[in-house]
Amino acid sequence: MKLKALKAAFPLTIPILTGFLFLGFAYGVYMDSQGFSFIYPMLMSLLIFAGSMEFVTANLLTVSFSPLSAFLLTLLVNARHLFYGISMLERYKNTGKKKWYLIYGMCDESFSINVSADPPADVDRGWFMFFVNLLNHAYWVIGATAGGIAGNLIPFEIQGLDFVLTALFVVIFLDYWLKTKQHLPALIGLAASAVSLLLFGADGFMVPAMVLIVFGLTALRTRLSAEKEGAGA
Repeated sequence: MKLKALKAAFPLTIPILTGFLFLGFAYGVYMDSQGFSFIYPMLMSLLIFAGSMEFVTANLLTVSFSPLSAFLLTLLVNARHLFYGISMLERYKNTGKKKWYLIYGMCDESFSINVSADPPADVDRGWFMFFVNLLNHAYWVIGATAGGIAGNLIPFEIQGLDFVLTALFVVIFLDYWLKTKQHLPALIGLAASAVSLLLFGADGFMVPAMVLIVFGLTALRTRLSAEKEGAGA
């Protein structure tokens, strides 16, 4: 059962493998440029596992420590995960002890796969989601560790490598669009993001966009469920 779930999950994580190895590598190199041993990016990628916050943490470690500021900054950077978690409550039911790691290991990319992908009928959904999380987590740890080691040996220019993550999200979105006939959720996400970007700017649009998406999907939940049932009939 576990092997089937792993085999079903792995092909869907290959685009994330490419993005995480590059971006994780850049993060490891960046940590080295700040004077940290490769142990730091290795442990931070393993225990924090929040890409953007890990970059921010590198700066927090070089200035005077303020617990309250660190807490508020972390909450702001990762507030979107509150909305991810709410939308995954139904899918995480009946997953047993795996639920703890499913919650801990959920990142943007794993959420994108688990919320849209349907594993084969003979594959347990809980184990499928578990291995999606585990594989993506492993890719990030490997990339960050390798970057931390290589950064101490070879000088690297990391400017522009963060665009890998943007390209990754575009690929995931297009794959979802092409695989499903129900485009309304994607259109709600695009509209909410565009409106929030215009109103709040690039630095503050994420949380308002998530709120609008949740309200939009909640308001249209009955219609979306009916369309899904009609498509499956």
